[in-house]
Amino acid sequence: MSSVAISPVRVLKRSDVKRTDVVSGFGRTRKKAGFSPTAKVVLRTATAGESDAIHALIVEHLAEGHLLPRERGEIAVHAHRFVVAMQGDRVVACAELAPLSRAVAEVRSLVVSRDARSGGLGRKILNDLLLRAALGGYEKLCAFTHTPAYFVRMGFSIVPHTWVPEKIWTDCSKCPQFRNCGQYALVSTLS
Repeated sequence: MSSVAISPVRVLKRSDVKRTDVVSGFGRTRKKAGFSPTAKVVLRTATAGESDAIHALIVEHLAEGHLLPRERGEIAVHAHRFVVAMQGDRVVACAELAPLSRAVAEVRSLVVSRDARSGGLGRKILNDLLLRAALGGYEKLCAFTHTPAYFVRMGFSIVPHTWVPEKIWTDCSKCPQFRNCGQYALVSTLS
């Protein structure tokens, strides 16, 4: 008669497991890696290999109405312009510093994962973009959003769209919402 080793069983409460995914073919579940407020988060320049994760984060938040859709290929080409907040190997937040001219850059696709919000990651990424823009020789950093309060708290000023003609030439004139845009133009003057 052979002996069978029995491992201890831990009973999980619903609150112990936030999300599960099924491991194909075996019916086992495992805990998905969620954001941990105590684990280290690193800000750095994104790589092209992270373009799928950045795209997924943007797509996941499109329904909120604060972001414009982005093509995966465009993100891959411009990955070097993105700042990502990484927790382990997971992208938990991102934003792009997009040049509009030699003097003006734009904050695009600023998004923080739902489970990582209210921890200051958006502020850290925006401060990093402000620093990168200043070091890059830009005079202004702009943002276009339906909800300007966040950027105003970060020192941006609401301005008429015509004060950022670079944005109008680059993107707005091609947009189907041109002249009917509900977004606010915001600018931070860099020193």
